Order: sequence, then C-alpha cells, then structure tokens
Amino acid sequence: MAAELYPASANTNIANSNNAAAQLQNLNNNNVESTNWQSFHPTLRERNALMFNNELMADVHFVVGPAGASKKVPAHKYILAVGSSVFYAMFYGDLAEVKSEIHIPDVEPAAFLILLKYLYSDEIDLEADTVLATLYAAKKYIVPALAKACVNFLETSLEAKNACVLLSQSRLFEEPDLTLRCWEVIDAQAELALKSEGFCEIDLPTLEIIVTRETLNTKEDVVFEAVLNWAEAECKRQGLPVTPANKRNVLGKALYLVRIPTMTLEEFANGAAQSDILTLEETRSIFLWYTAANKPQLEFPLVKRKGLAPQRCHRFQSSAYRSNQWRYRGRCDSIQFAVDKRIFIAGLGLYGSSCGKAEYSVKIELKRQGVVLAQNLTKFVSDGSSNTFSVWFEHPVQVEQDTFYTVSAILDGNELSYFGQEGMTEVQCGKVTFQFQCSSDSTNGTGVQGGQIPELIFYA
Repeated sequence: MAAELYPASANTNIANSNNAAAQLQNLNNNNVESTNWQSFHPTLRERNALMFNNELMADVHFVVGPAGASKKVPAHKYILAVGSSVFYAMFYGDLAEVKSEIHIPDVEPAAFLILLKYLYSDEIDLEADTVLATLYAAKKYIVPALAKACVNFLETSLEAKNACVLLSQSRLFEEPDLTLRCWEVIDAQAELALKSEGFCEIDLPTLEIIVTRETLNTKEDVVFEAVLNWAEAECKRQGLPVTPANKRNVLGKALYLVRIPTMTLEEFANGAAQSDILTLEETRSIFLWYTAANKPQLEFPLVKRKGLAPQRCHRFQSSAYRSNQWRYRGRCDSIQFAVDKRIFIAGLGLYGSSCGKAEYSVKIELKRQGVVLAQNLTKFVSDGSSNTFSVWFEHPVQVEQDTFYTVSAILDGNELSYFGQEGMTEVQCGKVTFQFQCSSDSTNGTGVQGGQIPELIFYA
C-alpha cells in the first residue's frame, strides 16, 4: 500500500513511553510517539524515514493535486534537495522558492508520496494504479532510480490488454526500452492488443503509429474493426454523437492507414463495406479494385503487412517409425521447456502417420506451474511423410525467461506415427536458447530423448 497523506491540520503527538515497540512510527501519518525517538532508530536511514510525511521539523508544505482534490503534504527541504536536483534548485538555487507552501497541481497526491518516500528512505512502493503517475513525478523531479523502477514494474506487468496504453505512455516519457517491449507484445499478440479496452484509450498519434506498423501479426479486418472502436470512443470523449461522419472526422488521415484492399473480398463485403464509414464512391472503387481488370486508384495502402515470421525449435536429431509404435488412443504426450529470453509460443509441430495419409484429432495445451495458459482442440491431416505438421493456439502466449512451462498434446487417431529420436536437452534457435526436461504429465512415452512434440513454434 502507498503511504497515506499526513493530515496537516492535526497536531504532532509526542508522548513518553517505556515500551520500545510503542516508539515505532505511526505508519498512517508518521507521527513520532516519543520525546526520545532518536534512540530507537540507530541509523540515519531509519531516522530520515521517520520524517517522511511528518510535520515534525517540516519547513515546507506541498499542496498536491488539482483544485478540489488536492492534499497537503509536509516535507523537509534538505532531504528533498539531497535526492533531487529539481528540489535543490527550488530551495537552494539562485531563484529559490521562498514560499512555505508550494502548489503542484499536475502530480497525483499518491504518486507524490511514493516519490517522497523514496527520497526519505530509499524504499520504492509501487502499485499498478499509480505507477504511471509515479513515473511522471519521477521524471518531473529527475529521480532516475525511481523512474527506472517504474519502467521495470511496467515491463513485468506488460500484457496484450495494456500494451497499447503503455506504448503511448512510453513514447510520452521517452522510454525506448519500454517502447520496444510494448512493440514486441503488440506485434506478436496483435489481435488481443487491438481488441483490448486499452486500445480505445490511446491518443491519435499512437493510433496512427500502430496502424502503420508493418509487423502487426493479425488480419486487416481486425485492424479496421479496432480503428472503428477507437473512433467511437473518441467521439464520446469529445462529446460528439457517434455517427459515421463524426467517426471519420476524429480519425482524419488514420482511416487511410488501414490496408483495406488487403482484406479478402468476403472480409471486405461483410465488414468494411457495411460499416457506413466509407463513402459510396470509396466502397464502389474498392469493389472494382477486387473484381475489375482495370483497377481504380485507391487512397488506401495496397500492400499486405509482413506480419511476423514464426520460428521453429526442433528438439530431435532424427525420426523413425516401427510397426508397434507410436500409438495414441487418447494418452498424453508432454514435455517441459524453458527459454533464456521472453518469447511468444504460437503452436506445436507434431509428427503424423507413418502409414500414409491420416487425420488426427488433437488437444494441445500450455501450462505454467499447473495453470493452463492456453489450449486448443483441432485436427490435422498428415501425408505419410516424416515432416512435422503445425497445430496452433488461438493466440500466441507470452512465455517468460528462466521458468519451466509444460506443453502437451493428446492425439486421437488409428494410425501409427513417426516419433523423434536423439533428443537434445538444450537447443539454440536464433537468439533464443531452449532447455528441455521430462514432464510428469506425459503418459504416452514422450520425454527428452524421444517421442512426440518435435517442434515448438514461436515468435521472438
């Protein structure tokens, strides 16, 4: 929990007590409860921490937050100046502030307290709902260690549903490492990111840069639908009726960044053509572009996005088949893996029939510490070769480094199949190192040395 604000109107309570435990600071308002409080805090750090949000010896007060929602915070100029060059200039510079009460309307009170707590005690207490405001405060008062902690916190909490909002903020705060991480998530999990509520909260420049992105790993009708959802939200933010004309107006040139002609004809006819946001002339021209030999000029980009190329980690050095194996009958093939950098698992490569063309039903699953992260029930047809056949999760799943995950496949089919041999415990795949170990979930014989699940399909 972030520290509570000190009620500035209350009197500082200094009382005598023989019980050392009773001398500890009141964590709610940091009152000192003994005239001999220094004796119970032997280090400088402890004594400074006791002064955090404390009226005792305070020589400046901040009124933090917008009018009507501001809070008064006591502080000590020396401690603030030692920790921040901005506060040093404010209190001891050539244009030092002489007022005893300083108004800061652009910083949230909770974030300001987190900043002060760090300056007083080196303690960093971040929360998801205040970390962006705290990053703003750390940047404003040039406290790089706290800013770095905020960025690290955001990176660890980054996922598809907040990646677009954090991209917007990382660009605002000029945090290139966080921006890069946001792009990794948005590219690999584009459909989830674009369909998130957070996408509708971004600013127009961030919308434009996302829609321009060449490596978005999703279909164009998903991009178009996301842009319409953003336009509806923007109309509401501006107090405008949600009409096709107003949605076009708030989008401006961003509408013409959507690569509508790269949709299939069916996707266009069932989606964009019926959205009412395109003019009749635009709709007619796009239909002609699909069907006519003499194609009209369009204002929309014509080249399909490159997306991301999936990578494959192959863990066997050879494959084989025998007349009495590999059988399935609904039993589980499973293996555990870990990676040395963050990736996104998209699917599995599986062996198929060794007796000619055959169809298999398969349930694939990804777990971490027993918790199911993704699963899919699908079918695939093998052609009798020793090739691998891809099966995909509905969406790519983020996998963190240095943690073991379990992938499983439960196949159902009458035919015997190929199986892997000479398995490797460690495989270098591009810039990613995979480690493999046996899984207790495996009931059909698959392990590190041999069996099914020869490939992990991923983005990195």
